[in-house]
Amino acid sequence: MMRLAVIIGSTRRGRFGPTVAHWLAHQAAKQFDVDLVDLATAGLPATLPDTDDEVPRSVELLAPRLAAADAFAVVTPEINSSFPAALKTALDWYYEEWHAKPVAIISYGREGGGCLATAQLRQIFTELQAVTIRNTVTLPCYWEQFTADGGWPKPSAGYEAEAKVMLDQLVWWAAALQDARTRRPYRP
Repeated sequence: MMRLAVIIGSTRRGRFGPTVAHWLAHQAAKQFDVDLVDLATAGLPATLPDTDDEVPRSVELLAPRLAAADAFAVVTPEINSSFPAALKTALDWYYEEWHAKPVAIISYGREGGGCLATAQLRQIFTELQAVTIRNTVTLPCYWEQFTADGGWPKPSAGYEAEAKVMLDQLVWWAAALQDARTRRPYRP
């Protein structure tokens, strides 16, 4: 089974990201071996080093988990029409770990559901030589989708169907790119 790293991009107190990430991990477990990466506990430094500086231990610890992933799913809020700084820092700490691998984006926010954050992430992942898949899961006004007993999401929200389409595409791309990397190692 292929490995999927689900990355929780928010580190803010009271964040909604873990709720979405655990829900997505449950959906993805039908098709992937899931590794949940929470940037709030990863301990990545906010300041990037100079090229000659020693790599911090927390960066070294996360690197093999990202390298082992065949695909990524990034769960991000939209904050001020963008994605969180902690997520950008995490993307910048690594380079080869992202190469020639597919990325699904799950965004949440107000009425737009995080579409601006998604668009920006697509540009950055292109620069990191990763492939963002077409379909996403967008969660506008996500706070309205809780059930009376506090469960999320309401069955009527339709998010399971969106996640299935996205995950099916992610499986296809993960297999295709894994096969391509095996046949011919990726060199930028």
